[in-house]
Amino acid sequence: MAKDSISEYLANQSFFADLSPAFRKFLARHAVRRPLQRDEILFQHGDPARRFYLVYDGSVVIEVPAIYGPSLEVQKLGPGQILGWSWLIPPYRWHFQARTEAPTEVIEFDGEAVRARCDQHPAFGYALLKCFSALMSERLQAARRKMMEEWNPPGFA
Repeated sequence: MAKDSISEYLANQSFFADLSPAFRKFLARHAVRRPLQRDEILFQHGDPARRFYLVYDGSVVIEVPAIYGPSLEVQKLGPGQILGWSWLIPPYRWHFQARTEAPTEVIEFDGEAVRARCDQHPAFGYALLKCFSALMSERLQAARRKMMEEWNPPGFA
């Protein structure tokens, strides 16, 4: 997908709908399509967060890694959904883990370049922060719901 095509694709995605065409074009210039295999890890909890993703095709599972045993699946994301917000908030480390469930293709954004633009152009930064703050709230609520569903201490009815 050429950069113009990425820009056109972003224009049709609800997450980016409130951004100006100039803002979307900037994002497209700092984005590439990336194919992924099944069970590929995009990022792990605690690693530096330098990118964010838009699922183009396939599915990605957001997980909380366990100390031992299987990870806790928090949310599944499909086409048109954004993955990753840790690149925007210090200390720029991932708070979750992301793994593909099937062969998947994402649009990968250079979060460091986008963050630098946010610092240089407050209107761009504010518009993007509004988009990502809603995403952060959604993900944190999904994590809370999932943990409450899974929490089952002995003796608790």
